[in-house]
Amino acid sequence: MSKNSPKSSDSDHIQNLKLARRTSVAIGAAFCILFAALVGFTSLRPSPLSSIGGPFSLISHTGNTLTEKEFLGRPLLIFFGYTHCLDICPIKLLEISEILRVLGPQAEIGAIFVTVDPERDTPDVIKDYLANFDPRIIGLTGDRAAIESMLREYGIYAKKAMGKSGDYGVDHTTVVYLMGKDGRLVRILNVDRDPLELARELRFYL
Repeated sequence: MSKNSPKSSDSDHIQNLKLARRTSVAIGAAFCILFAALVGFTSLRPSPLSSIGGPFSLISHTGNTLTEKEFLGRPLLIFFGYTHCLDICPIKLLEISEILRVLGPQAEIGAIFVTVDPERDTPDVIKDYLANFDPRIIGLTGDRAAIESMLREYGIYAKKAMGKSGDYGVDHTTVVYLMGKDGRLVRILNVDRDPLELARELRFYL
């Protein structure tokens, strides 16, 4: 039985490397074509953000029934949270309050705080809570069905997290939405930035 010479083995190895390289290039090209097709297909579909927003009818912290129509004609900041939240919610509301302060009392802009915990957040509870923040922030609550409807319309996740003592918190989305004068989403606003810079940006939408 004959044996391959070292030169023959090297040649076979080189040929195998070339074949592997051509195969890799072919697979890569096929992947690029499939990826481009996928991008082309998904670009025809509306962005999830384009579906944010919709009708609602809730009770304000002053006891009035308010709908989305009350806020048309001016930009609107929307934040979802709850009064028993110990960290993120009060921080976000303080940041929103600071932005409103920098914009000044004459700025035609609204802000609402929508509870994700309507069982505990009655109008009176929210009223006391919002006394710590800018008075232009309007608190909204309602029955569970009305709140759930708005959560769906605005793409907000909220779920009770039970504690050991029987108390509970609420895990929830903590974005701040900037809605335009027409009630459509403009952008998700990062409110932990410099309030002076944010105020300059928001004046563009006033």
